[in-house]
Amino acid sequence: MSNFSLQGHSALITGSSSGIGQGIAGAFVEAGARVVLHGLDEAPLREDLRSNPYCRINLLEEGGCADLLKRAFDYEPGLDVLICNVGSFFDAPFLEMSKGLWDKTMRLNVESAYFLVQEFAKRLVAEKRTGSVVITSSTNGFQAEFDSTAYDTSKGALVMMTRSIALALAEHGIRVNGLAPGFIRTPLSQNGLNTVPGFKDALEKKIALGRIGEPDDCAGAAVFLCSPAASYITGHVLVVDGGLTIGQLPRF
Repeated sequence: MSNFSLQGHSALITGSSSGIGQGIAGAFVEAGARVVLHGLDEAPLREDLRSNPYCRINLLEEGGCADLLKRAFDYEPGLDVLICNVGSFFDAPFLEMSKGLWDKTMRLNVESAYFLVQEFAKRLVAEKRTGSVVITSSTNGFQAEFDSTAYDTSKGALVMMTRSIALALAEHGIRVNGLAPGFIRTPLSQNGLNTVPGFKDALEKKIALGRIGEPDDCAGAAVFLCSPAASYITGHVLVVDGGLTIGQLPRF
């Protein structure tokens, strides 16, 4: 169905060397888009993505956002899709949390997304082109988690950022939407699954669909939000959590 095709579109997907970002990248290629990848690792791992341009840039470094956008537009001058997916978890328990860890969380999870979208939008507006942005937040933007105060705050900020920037860019024909994944199996989340006894079983009892999500479970939602099928959707945050947040209690 052409409404769900990304043929003719070019996308930069941050944090696409693994996890959710890599799942989204694979789905974008499958949907016909040209894709520029980004990460800190040497190269993306999936065989189907190895021929795509790859930018190894640390967004915590001064000028990282501008540098990434410049390189992405060098690879794809017609770039019209931006997926702000990069982010990480640096929390300590609240009473032990340092300003350094707080600042690192906000700079990577919030500030980098804000200024990446700004740089991207400036280019499109100057060229009088329309485009689409997806910002990856989390169900942590709606529901708090123990020992996750900075991370939760950053993800809540991304929810409002999605709505606010959507208003700012609507007149320019640039749509801005968000994804709020639930618990997805990624290199970051795998640590909890491996080290906390009973964690996996407890999660699966709380998730309505009875299983932990995989990166590819988020991919179709991202394709949809950037496709012609979603041309009248902006400022929306789509929850992709298998029903994790719809019920109060787990199965007994």
